[in-house]
Amino acid sequence: MVASWLLRDGLGVAVRETDEMRVLVVEDDPDIRTSVARGLVAAGFAVDTADTIDQSDALLDVNAYDCTVLDRIVPGGDTVDLLNRRRHGGDATPALFLTARDAVEDRIDGFEAGGDDYLVKPFSLEELVVRVRALCRRTRTLAPTKVTVGNLVIDRAKAEVRRNGVLLPLTAKEHAILEQLAGNVDVVVSRSHLIEHCWDEVHDPMSNVVDVHISSLRRKLGEPSPISTVRGQGFILRERP
Repeated sequence: MVASWLLRDGLGVAVRETDEMRVLVVEDDPDIRTSVARGLVAAGFAVDTADTIDQSDALLDVNAYDCTVLDRIVPGGDTVDLLNRRRHGGDATPALFLTARDAVEDRIDGFEAGGDDYLVKPFSLEELVVRVRALCRRTRTLAPTKVTVGNLVIDRAKAEVRRNGVLLPLTAKEHAILEQLAGNVDVVVSRSHLIEHCWDEVHDPMSNVVDVHISSLRRKLGEPSPISTVRGQGFILRERP
């Protein structure tokens, strides 16, 4: 079963502890899968789940994850083989094995396949959250902590945005959208791109949720607005409004 989980506020807007922290959980036991997903969502992560090798491959092909949590044996095979194959294909997404297979040789197999961590069942959900957060931070250190676009300064480490030195009260979602636009300065970014990178995969692409957040973001950024709408294509952040 493929599913997506997001912690939502009272308006139905996705809320994350930090932007772009997205985790894939591969687990065929429905009770464990649900428990892990809910625990991670409660800690502020966006979570996608899968219960087969084929589903996992499909999700990894189309989504960028900060971390994967992998049960060992699921329908379709051993996730050690899945990870080993994807590592050889250049996928460096951190992976944590969450499994009842606790023999030393099993752990060695996991690490040799490219695993970054190994947690044995039964496990503490609190410990799992801490380990996943640590792996997500590892991927974030690869990106610059600050991005400057004209008079905008986006501080990823502090999740802060300033314009002309003034701190702007952006939500986590607005910050995530602005990061996507800032990573493509003077290039049109489509609504579908923003939905893919800032919302979970099951979000309705025909809704106006992107436009609502863009409108709020423009108001907070002030005039002249650095964000323009390109009719029928998407949005563009310009170096010079």
